[in-house]
Amino acid sequence: MFTKIAILVLFIFSLGNPSEDNRSYQKEYYQKGKIKAEGWVKNGLKEGYWKFYHPNGKLSEKGHFKRGQRQDYWYFYTQNGNPRQAGHYMKGKMANWWLFYDSQGKVYHKCQLNNGKKNGYCLQYRNEKLTSAEKYQNGRKLKKWTSFSSFKRENNLSDLK
Repeated sequence: MFTKIAILVLFIFSLGNPSEDNRSYQKEYYQKGKIKAEGWVKNGLKEGYWKFYHPNGKLSEKGHFKRGQRQDYWYFYTQNGNPRQAGHYMKGKMANWWLFYDSQGKVYHKCQLNNGKKNGYCLQYRNEKLTSAEKYQNGRKLKKWTSFSSFKRENNLSDLK
């Protein structure tokens, strides 16, 4: 009995006092009662870890917010539960490397982004093998390679296999 009370007290302390920091856990529901989203809200803005769901109840996306903007690494899923895309956010914008998946959950496109635009390399895959590469600057395509050897040679990537 004492152990159960101690665990309950620790759980309450781990939640903190929402009135002190204006933080609360929120759940949103679809009209038919299935959960749509859940996560923390602080001072009226999404903060910390959030999960979103498709109407069929499967997870659609998960990641962190900071002051109401997406931040850090996010995962997105199809209605069947397969990965759709995953990548970093900085100040609410897609940034760094992003992975895009085909209907079987295999990576078919890997791209560098900055402020939500292609900026750097975008690599195309078929059956998990690199088939082509493109280079972008601020959303504008600069070059495309259809030969992996020429891509490696022109970009000084001789040690890349």
